[in-house]
Amino acid sequence: MALNSSLPPEFDRGVVTTVHQGDCHVSGAADITFSTVLGSCISACVRDKVAKVGGMNHFLLAEQSGAAKDRYGASARYGAFAMEQLINKVLSQGSGNKANLEIKIFGGGKINSALDDVGAKNIEFVRQFLADEGYLATSEDLGGNYARRVLFKPHSGRAFVKRLDSDVGVSVATQELALAKRRVVLPSVANDIELF
Repeated sequence: MALNSSLPPEFDRGVVTTVHQGDCHVSGAADITFSTVLGSCISACVRDKVAKVGGMNHFLLAEQSGAAKDRYGASARYGAFAMEQLINKVLSQGSGNKANLEIKIFGGGKINSALDDVGAKNIEFVRQFLADEGYLATSEDLGGNYARRVLFKPHSGRAFVKRLDSDVGVSVATQELALAKRRVVLPSVANDIELF
């Protein structure tokens, strides 16, 4: 599948795999690009820089709670699972050394007033998860009031972010709102991110 020619050349060829809400994909193939569209959701891109193996996930914390012990709500267990699943898959297919991982995080936009604080909670959650696990994001593009398309080359670790117009944002927000209302989650380095 060819991508839009306005993309950097590295992203304009090869195989594109879409990462949907609830998905986690990992590869070391040089011609693979992972692609996703995010509103309030979060996508982490994790890469073993030595083994040149990486992956992308996509998750939404659909519910929140005020309880101190369950600060982000029951669905945070899914967010933790999504992050652990991605990190473990990259480690098992890569060098197995946590020190070789680079992590980039995207999303958490406020694109619908009905999902008022979901994006912010998702950002807070992923940052806290990484801190608790001893990781530091090497780069990020979080927040804002727009949807974004994220492309990630797991072999090279390059990421490309395109901010999407409001029509796409409305569609993304509608899908996320439906998930949040059902309270169901589907099963399942700064200079190298280009903003377009």
